[in-house]
Amino acid sequence: MLIKTLLIDLDDTVYSSSVGIWDAIGVRMERYLVEVVKIPAQKAPEERSRLFHTYGTTMRGLIAEYQIDDLEFLEYVHDIPIEQYLSRNDRLRATLEKYPQRKVVFTNAHTAHAERVLRTLGINDLFESLIDIRSIRPWCKPQTEAFSLAFELASIENPAECLMADDAYRNLVTAHEFGLFTVQVGTDVLNAPVNAAIKTLEELPSILPY
Repeated sequence: MLIKTLLIDLDDTVYSSSVGIWDAIGVRMERYLVEVVKIPAQKAPEERSRLFHTYGTTMRGLIAEYQIDDLEFLEYVHDIPIEQYLSRNDRLRATLEKYPQRKVVFTNAHTAHAERVLRTLGINDLFESLIDIRSIRPWCKPQTEAFSLAFELASIENPAECLMADDAYRNLVTAHEFGLFTVQVGTDVLNAPVNAAIKTLEELPSILPY
């Protein structure tokens, strides 16, 4: 297996979903729906879910149906104290440092949030570039157009020479269709067509030896 690029998701991939960051962001999303979009509080969770499943992200749905400002939304929902949830992860850093391959973050979050997470974990300097939700607009993972644009932005000429690590199965299904070697993070249950499954990103050497 010739792998030249590690394409790595951010939230619930470079850290465990159990830390609670995504839950905190979810609370902020629903508050945004209520306070900014003026959706009744009792309907906000259902509307958030509907938009997510219809458009790929809640934000994309809000843009399409409510004409919100994407940057305002991103700044609002990511306004959480990252340092209360995460700390430096020397084991993860040591794992990623040993790989000579290019490392690129590919996330449906935005750059400012991603940079805060990576800095707090102590791995920000290990990534060559960061592809965020605004750089692939109007698309988002798992849309094929988002992947095509990400490959262009990261100068990836042959997706088959890439490994993609992500916690979201639906994102990995699209990646597999492009020929990437896919690794689902956060589970030890392997579901086709994903190639491998690991509980944490620190276990990547069990799939891709140094």
